[in-house]
Amino acid sequence: MNVRMKGEKRGRMLTNRIVRRLVGVAFIIFVAGCAGAPSTLSPASTSAQRITDLMWGFAAAAALGFLVVEGLLLYSLSRFSYYGKERLEKASLPVQTEGNRFFEAAWTIIPAVFLLILFIFTVTTLWAITTRPSSASADPQVVNLHVVGHQWWWEFQYPDLNIVTANEMHAPVNSLVYVSVDSVDVIHSFWVPQMGGKIDVIPGHTNHTWFQPTEAGTYIGECSEYCGTEHANMRMDLIVETMDDFNAWVKQMQAPLPTLTGDAAQGEQDFLNGSCVGCHTIDGTKAAGIVGPNLTHVGSRHILAGAVIVNTPDNLAAWLANPQAIKPGAKMPDLGLTQSQIQRLVAFLESLK
Repeated sequence: MNVRMKGEKRGRMLTNRIVRRLVGVAFIIFVAGCAGAPSTLSPASTSAQRITDLMWGFAAAAALGFLVVEGLLLYSLSRFSYYGKERLEKASLPVQTEGNRFFEAAWTIIPAVFLLILFIFTVTTLWAITTRPSSASADPQVVNLHVVGHQWWWEFQYPDLNIVTANEMHAPVNSLVYVSVDSVDVIHSFWVPQMGGKIDVIPGHTNHTWFQPTEAGTYIGECSEYCGTEHANMRMDLIVETMDDFNAWVKQMQAPLPTLTGDAAQGEQDFLNGSCVGCHTIDGTKAAGIVGPNLTHVGSRHILAGAVIVNTPDNLAAWLANPQAIKPGAKMPDLGLTQSQIQRLVAFLESLK
């Protein structure tokens, strides 16, 4: 009797160990899903939705396989276990199935069919997300976007609209966004998780991708290929908006520079007569640098420095005063500006709406 009680105790301990491990795995999965946006579990485009559906399909298939295998294992543990010599002497050996052709065929054919079904769904999804819809037959508006990766910020060019901006891209909801990507320095990777898969950004080679956003909102993107010191701070925002809001943004980006007075006008002279023009472009002025971001309408952007800081006068002043303190390793040098120069430059740049 004592032997039986010890065996039952060991059985309970084994069950408790299994339960604790399952709870631990479930907790890890739960915590991993609490990171918030950007999340592939919140698709906001047709491509991302297909990828998410495929992922959930694989998860369901894996869960089904897990339940079947673990169910058979637990059944075997319960049905054929023994608690010592006393139980073993009374128990009869189970029916032996070694060499059973039916079982061997079953556990070979069923998984093969299972994997074939998953393969078909995978190929179908890959075909759907990699085949770019033809612009000639597309009913939604088409937006052509050229993305250039820099260490460590993103440049967005709209060749059809004569717009160049940085770190923030805009697109109308339900439009077809055709994206070509290039790099001017090292390998990057363009990825907005809620829009779909990643695409490598390679120097000297243009890659192409596309997405069709289905929900308005602001979506966080990032570089997903290690590219140097500030790789983790090479982020971007995708602003998906209504067609009216997108057209208003386009009109704003195409507008000439405003008439400036006071500190803003003096800041413009500081900008044009200083070293800033060697790196930055401002349309309509002699500033035509291509090393740093285009600043033509920088005052209208919500983020700066690869989305490291929010675009406010105080943050912009801190960036001009000491960019390395905010983003160590950034290509923006410390220009040794005085407080009065910083004040005038902030007034100028913030006026560029």
